[in-house]
Amino acid sequence: MTIRTVTAKDPKPTPERIEQLAQRVLMGDIVLPEFQRPFVWKRKQIIELVDSIFRNYPIGSMLVWESTQELASKRTIADLEVGERSKTYPVNYLLDGQQRLSTICGVLYWAPGDPKSYWNVAFDLKSLKFFHADHVEELPLHQIPLRRLADPADYFRRLSPMDDAQLKARADLLFNRFKDYQVALVTLGDMSINDVAPVFERINSTGTRLTIYDLMRAATWSPEFDLGETIAEIKASLEAKKFSELDNKTFLRALGAAAGNDFSAQSVDALRDLPKDKLSEAALATKEAAQRAADFLATQIGAPRAEALPYANQFAVLCEIFRLLPHPSDLQLTEIARWFWLTTLSGYFGGWDSGQMTNDTRTIRNFASGRVATLGVPAVVSKSSLWGVKPFRSNSAVSKMLGLMLAHGEPLDLLNGQKIDVDKSLAWSNDKEYHHFFPQGYLSRRAVPGSSSNVVGNIILLTSKSNIEIRDRAPSDYLSEIVTSSGRDQLVRRLESNLVPAEALDAALADNYPEFLRLRSKHLQARAEQLAGQDVKETAEADEIEDSDIDPTD
Repeated sequence: MTIRTVTAKDPKPTPERIEQLAQRVLMGDIVLPEFQRPFVWKRKQIIELVDSIFRNYPIGSMLVWESTQELASKRTIADLEVGERSKTYPVNYLLDGQQRLSTICGVLYWAPGDPKSYWNVAFDLKSLKFFHADHVEELPLHQIPLRRLADPADYFRRLSPMDDAQLKARADLLFNRFKDYQVALVTLGDMSINDVAPVFERINSTGTRLTIYDLMRAATWSPEFDLGETIAEIKASLEAKKFSELDNKTFLRALGAAAGNDFSAQSVDALRDLPKDKLSEAALATKEAAQRAADFLATQIGAPRAEALPYANQFAVLCEIFRLLPHPSDLQLTEIARWFWLTTLSGYFGGWDSGQMTNDTRTIRNFASGRVATLGVPAVVSKSSLWGVKPFRSNSAVSKMLGLMLAHGEPLDLLNGQKIDVDKSLAWSNDKEYHHFFPQGYLSRRAVPGSSSNVVGNIILLTSKSNIEIRDRAPSDYLSEIVTSSGRDQLVRRLESNLVPAEALDAALADNYPEFLRLRSKHLQARAEQLAGQDVKETAEADEIEDSDIDPTD
């Protein structure tokens, strides 16, 4: 990393009343640079800050950068309009203290609107506690909205009917604390944006940690390039494809690779030293590659949205693949699909380290250039017991792989044979369409613990209506009804669409959960290895599950 020498004059700390600071913000003298992140404090933090001011506790210093440089800045703070400042005067860009100064501005100058506003804060003179009011009607006399403090005449006029000497003394104390409270304002001057960005990056005085995205937005910001807007544009381009919900870090990794490095944190950090035109080029290439990656996932993998991805980092790698290889051949598409299933089944991204990131980047570039024919992921080492022991949950890569494999099979509802809406199921917004083939209630009555019943190998897709109808019935009960009404052949067809092999039906009709789970898990492993381009292992040594692995009394 390049080490910059800061040549600015020494920072100047000066005491400032918080009310004066708020007024300077509203006048446009102190502004939030566009690279500042949004207000993120919770209501509890707002209350704690105003309580600290009332009790005369220190709340920390604030940092501004005085500059004549014209930078993009936010036009509001705490939902309040910021005044325009003459361009002939320097502006103070707030680098540290945004959450605190936003809170002070908000609670003192809030104009009644939404009663649930963050800024609708009041003080109870009797309990000496601050609270968020939930209406804008007049409060009892002993409860004072903090917005009254901004207008002394109005404040004391409204308190004039109060005849309790103790409460009046507390009201005076509240007013004086907010009028007289001072903080140290540190001013930086004569610095370039390149020197200010790392200063901003290292700030963490409020306890609200900056993410790598926050840091890089600050470190790379310039009037010509805003990382926040760039990633927002990439996400917007993916909204129609339902991949806009991926986290910012995923796109940072893709940018790092597109800029000529790899996916590591070091490569993301190196973005700060990239010329702005190169950053813009990498961002445009990432945007185009991301759209191709989303199309590939939807058409070749059957993953119609971001929530269906087992690992977010798979998308970052796919961006680099399709950046270098915008028009892959059929053989290359087959290899990319094989890579996707293989990295999922092997859990490759569960421990993706910087060494792997570097190697993967090199392999991708060799693959795109035609020097190698595969993407070189290690072979699967998992056994079919994986499906019988891994818990089923929405954030599990194995669970998501099952969902994707089921989507591939165009699953049918067991009871009525209708097609399942896999797009809805893969959204993972709820698990209503994921059904325990051996219902958990039924297994619980047979002393099978939840850790053994809520496993991936016991899950199929089912409509909510059929799920309710089956409830906690024994498989022998509800499956026999289907055989009677629709015939065994139809039931087998519906089961196979849910990746339940025909031989597992007899175990289910006998209510033999261990045998069903053994057969179903073996079938799922064979299907997964087929998708991953691995040789399907049929030997007992490789695939058989010991009874102890799925003992229902575990």
